Order: sequence, then C-alpha cells, then structure tokens
Amino acid sequence: MNSAVHFIILLSIAIFLTACSNNSTDISNEKAEDQRSGAMVHESEMNMDNAVENDAVEEKALEQTDELTSDRMIIHQAQLQINVKDLDQTQLNIEKKVKEYGGYIVESNVYRNHESSRTGELVIRIPENHFQVFLNDTEAEAANVLERNVTGQDVTEQYVDLESRLKSKRKVEERLLDFMDSAKKTEDLLKISNDLSKVQEEIEVIVGKMKYLENQTSFSTITIVLYEDRIPEIDSKNLNTWEKVKKQFAASTNFLLAAGSGLVVFLIGNLPVIMLFLVIVLVIYMFFKRRNTRG
Repeated sequence: MNSAVHFIILLSIAIFLTACSNNSTDISNEKAEDQRSGAMVHESEMNMDNAVENDAVEEKALEQTDELTSDRMIIHQAQLQINVKDLDQTQLNIEKKVKEYGGYIVESNVYRNHESSRTGELVIRIPENHFQVFLNDTEAEAANVLERNVTGQDVTEQYVDLESRLKSKRKVEERLLDFMDSAKKTEDLLKISNDLSKVQEEIEVIVGKMKYLENQTSFSTITIVLYEDRIPEIDSKNLNTWEKVKKQFAASTNFLLAAGSGLVVFLIGNLPVIMLFLVIVLVIYMFFKRRNTRG
C-alpha cells in the first residue's frame, strides 16, 4: 500500500516537472524569435552607416584601378565665330556634315542686322570621336575664322565616385530585400520598407547623374556663329547711260513744253486783267511824267 502511494506521488512529480519544462522551452523560443526580429531591424538600421564605410573602401579601390585606366571621360565644348560669303549655303553644308557624323542640331537661328548683313547661330551636338574633324570641316567653310575657343572638363573621378556609390547602394538594397523576406512582424516590415525606399531613391539619383555624364562625354557641344557681310551687286541695267540720256532729254522737253503751254494759257486766259493792269500803270506813268514836266 505504501509502495503504491509512493509510486503515485513520484509519478505526479514527474508529470509536473515535465509540464514546467515544456512551458519554459516555449518561452525561450518566443524570446529567441523576438531577438532575431530585433537583430534584423537593428541590422537594417546599421546598413546606412555601413554603406558609408563601404563607399570609402570601394572608392579607394576604384581610384587605384582608375590610375591604371588610359580612357578618360572628357566633356568637350567649342565656340566658333566665322565670316562666310553665303550664309544659307554654309549653313546647309554644316547641317550635312552634322548628319554625316551622326550628330544633331539643338538650336538654329538667323538674324538680319541690316539689308546687306545677316548673322546665323547653330548649337550642335556631335559624337566625341568626330569632334576635332567636325571643327576642321567647319573652319574650311569659313572665309575667315574670327574666334575659336575649345574647352574640356575631366569628369573621370566624378564618374568613378558615382559608380562606387552605386555599387555600395546596390548591396544595401539586396540586404534590405533579404531582411524584408524573412521579417514577420508588421513594424519590422514597415521599418525595412522605409529604409529600402530611401536607398532606392538614392540609387535613382546616382544613376541619373551617371547617365548625364555619359551623355555629355559621348557627345560634344559646339556653338557656331556665322557672320555674312554681302557687297551689294552692281545692277547693269542701271548703268545704261544712253537710255538715261534719252529719258532725261524727254523729261526736260516735256517740262519745257508744259511750262510754255502753261504760260500761254496764263497769258491768254488772264488777258483782260493784264490789259486793265497795263492801262492803270500807263495812266499813273503819264500822270507823274506831266507833273514832273510842269515842275
């Protein structure tokens, strides 16, 4: 009897201890899960700081690589001011060359200063590998080159820096995407999503700057100002002296005939008035003459 009681007591104690052990295991698992989620969020928060450090390391590595690279990224710009004999024909020849070299015209304007002078302006984008050849071809079209200004801006280091930053941001983006896939809590997902959105915006900005530099270095910008000063052409028709003499003689004759005709019309038409005027003048003359004779 006593043995049975002892057995029941021992069995009860064993069951109780087993239940407590299972409960402790569940609590430990929940704590471990919370720690893992917290670690993911913490790591996502540290990504931005780590990205800055990675940027610096990768930038140095790329700078060392760039020193061994012979290709440089140069933004070329040129300004030409030239005198031309025929603005329309010269502009047409330049446009043909632009098309031949695979370039394009950004802006084209023509201004008339006065009757015998015009000014044209062309803003052209030409592939970098045809830059110098195109300048030489344009100068060959000129009667006189007034000004030639060529500048170049080396943006190789700027591009390498952007490329380094882009690689670093891409890695951060990949980590955040991995964390988002493994995150279970809503608040963790929101936090990671915000960090991911910021990184992706930064990536878009960097990519935009890189594309701009690539475009500027692959095509050069050339501004051409064309001045046309035309000498008025001699009109041979206006130099026919004999024709001018005949016209002037006819004009003079017509003038004299018109003047004579007008005088005759005036005298005949106003004859009564003229006669009366002459009579009055004659009477006055006779009166003063007799007076002087008596005196």
